[in-house]
Amino acid sequence: MQKSQKHIGKPKTGSKDSAANAPTERIAKYLARAGIASRRDAEKLIEAGRIRVNGKVLDTPAFKVSGRDKILFDDKLVAGKPPARMWRYHKPTGLVTSHKDEKGRLTVFDSLPKELGRVISVGRLDLNSEGLLLLTNDGELARKLEHPKTGFSRRYRARAYGRITQDALDTLQDGIKIDGIMTGPIEAILDSQKGDNCWVSVTIREGKNREVRRAMEHLGLRVNRLIRVSYGPFMLDTLEAGGTQEIKLKELQTKLGHLADFPDALPEPRGKPARDKSSHDKDNTSAPAPQGRGRFAKAAPKKSGKPSSGGRRATGTKAAPKSGKYAPRTHNKSSANKPRPNKTSAGKPRPSGPTRSGPRR
Repeated sequence: MQKSQKHIGKPKTGSKDSAANAPTERIAKYLARAGIASRRDAEKLIEAGRIRVNGKVLDTPAFKVSGRDKILFDDKLVAGKPPARMWRYHKPTGLVTSHKDEKGRLTVFDSLPKELGRVISVGRLDLNSEGLLLLTNDGELARKLEHPKTGFSRRYRARAYGRITQDALDTLQDGIKIDGIMTGPIEAILDSQKGDNCWVSVTIREGKNREVRRAMEHLGLRVNRLIRVSYGPFMLDTLEAGGTQEIKLKELQTKLGHLADFPDALPEPRGKPARDKSSHDKDNTSAPAPQGRGRFAKAAPKKSGKPSSGGRRATGTKAAPKSGKYAPRTHNKSSANKPRPNKTSAGKPRPSGPTRSGPRR
């Protein structure tokens, strides 16, 4: 009886050894964490028979696996969960925050650089909103950042049509009803009022659907521009519209270390071996850089292994005499008394004639 009750209400697992010694999770979640597809799309891949676990074609998403199981997608091995990474993205207006749009509109993920791989957004920004959108390759981390219990605030700057006072904005601190549900406190500060337009800084902590716009409409204002300037501890700063910037691991460890485990360093990309500094320095010492520029460059002299004198001649030592075409003339007795023959352009000795005497005219 105990053996039959052990599997009641529980999905099947991969191998017995992996189930006993390693943590398991549903296959759709595993594929999503590995960056293959979303959970919903992963279930469709399973239904199509494109997923194999330990050599067997999977026919149900109600299946648990672990890192010890051999999982294939289209006969290609699925790697484990990659290290968590995060990017800042300045979303411009006119893009939908969705992987697929039923109306065929351009999405945020269509405009991202291909080297980012498969990422998901932390929260959303609607079509006409702009500003900071956090991207990550870790679905669990994204859900933790979105959850109200985490306590991360979202700060916006809203330009709205209409006149308002600070006293009226303070009434939002008690929350408003959206779709019959009360929101949390909304902090709104009037920055400026110019004519019929005003700028308001708004801070929320839940991020319900169109919460900022609806809060302004609740006070008779119509938002015509909405910019998210921060999400939790991360700021938009001077990031240009459409630009992406990866957040450094040290910053993630400091600000999000209580929510997820981050490695000390990212693994080296495959096919690019790590640079060997010792061999690089060795090559530089054996092949010194040339001296000069362009056609005037000359190969630097090879080092003889003797300590250099910093480019100056050491005191008490003499430089080695030059040899060859540009060697200095020697004035010893044997060479000084020896006559030098005159040569013509053809190389034959020129006959010596009478010398001219007297002053030159």
